[in-house]
Amino acid sequence: MSLKPLSDRVVVKPAAAEQKTASGIIIPDSAKEKPLKGEVVAVGPGTKDEVMQVSVGDVVLFGKYAGTEIELDGEKLLIMRQSDILAKF
Repeated sequence: MSLKPLSDRVVVKPAAAEQKTASGIIIPDSAKEKPLKGEVVAVGPGTKDEVMQVSVGDVVLFGKYAGTEIELDGEKLLIMRQSDILAKF
């Protein structure tokens, strides 16, 4: 990845939105919710006060309005602070 986040920032590739419900009902694009889970694709070096606790490849949960959406090479990504991440798998 050519994108290198600075400071305590993390680049996350959001998981795909659900296409259908558990009972098999297909969800239209207008009703899909923004995914709250994704894979870390790049991590900044951290700061002197904050050590980075996530690494590339971790699957993380984040808040509904966390991060800034960008598009790089036709791929939608989120850049957020490590503090916006709620948990990792």
